[in-house]
Amino acid sequence: MNSFDTNLPNVATTQSSGWLAFSYASFGISLLMVMGGVVLMPIDLWLRGYLALGVLMVVQSSITLSKTLRDAAESARLVNRVETARTEKLLMGAMSEQGR
Repeated sequence: MNSFDTNLPNVATTQSSGWLAFSYASFGISLLMVMGGVVLMPIDLWLRGYLALGVLMVVQSSITLSKTLRDAAESARLVNRVETARTEKLLMGAMSEQGR
């Protein structure tokens, strides 16, 4: 069973330029703060490298996960549209035969 609600109206959602700027700025600032903390920690260089790679993997994984979830939702919406079109076609055919 799919966990996405495909019965939502097909409305294109657009993001405001302010929201996009806030999203990019908060992502950049948070990444800069974490990497700055790793660099300034009083630990050996190899441990800093390990933590930095861990942070980069978490960022990459979160981007991949969000893209995968978005693609799954879009795919479910497309399947729903195809099924709706088939149903409408069948109903139109049944109504036209009934009218004869």
